[in-house]
Amino acid sequence: MSKIYDMIVIGAGPAGYTASLYGSRANMSVLCFEGWQPGGQLTTTTTIENYPGFEHGIDGKKLMNEMRAQAAVFGTEYITKDVTCVNFSKRPFKVMVGDEEYAAESVVIATGAKPRKLGLDSEERLWARGVSSCATCDGFFFRDKTVAVIGGGDSAMEEATFLTKFAKKVYLIHRREEFRASKIMLDRARSNEKVEILTNKMIEEVLGDQKVSGLRLKDSKTDEVSELELDGMFLAIGHIPVTQLFEEIDKDDSGYLLHKENTMTNIPGVFAAGDCVDHRYRQAITAAAMGCQAAIDAERWLEAQ
Repeated sequence: MSKIYDMIVIGAGPAGYTASLYGSRANMSVLCFEGWQPGGQLTTTTTIENYPGFEHGIDGKKLMNEMRAQAAVFGTEYITKDVTCVNFSKRPFKVMVGDEEYAAESVVIATGAKPRKLGLDSEERLWARGVSSCATCDGFFFRDKTVAVIGGGDSAMEEATFLTKFAKKVYLIHRREEFRASKIMLDRARSNEKVEILTNKMIEEVLGDQKVSGLRLKDSKTDEVSELELDGMFLAIGHIPVTQLFEEIDKDDSGYLLHKENTMTNIPGVFAAGDCVDHRYRQAITAAAMGCQAAIDAERWLEAQ
């Protein structure tokens, strides 16, 4: 450890890159840990049509590369490794990658969240080829198509109802008989003529070669196996915030980091932005906006010190 940065950013999705951009442009010395997947989840998305400024959409990986390059113009340094340990007990804060130690006067955590998956090889193979975890992001691509939503909570009901704006048919598939969803959300899905609810059904395989063509289902009561033809599958079984590393930071029951004031956590000088905080919107634009807020909060906090 030979240099103490003004700000270390942990994470390199829209929140992390935007925080790096705003920090560097404010003449702060910024080090961004990108992890082994620079750009985060958006690099697995072929086309993003709802990020402002791109009339015909933009490839997810290209958008992240552009964000990365823009922050680099103003001086952001990058390390493409995963952080293995942090120490926020005193300033300067310590961030470790194995035996390598880095220090900063402020930290922005932007590690994101990952969708909870079924754990099928076919699901991974067809990810972003008909398998998605975000109806708001990808629903438009399934206009007049048949899709399935997997899950039994409010999110599943909300996703299924939203998808009826585009799809001609939406199957809502749940592995149990009873739903965790609130009555009002369940009734809304049930009353939609485009939604058909299938209970006691488990996904055995996502069918298709280059894109999703259907699902193989197994009835949890009768063990009967059936196939369902469709064009897309949307997972709505929850997200897992990537926050296990931060034991010193206050979290909610699901593991999402909590803000105490603005974007600051319970540790003064440590800020959090993006999907590791936001379990409601989970959009590139909202993550980028929070990254901007975190960098501005960090800059003003450092000035006040």
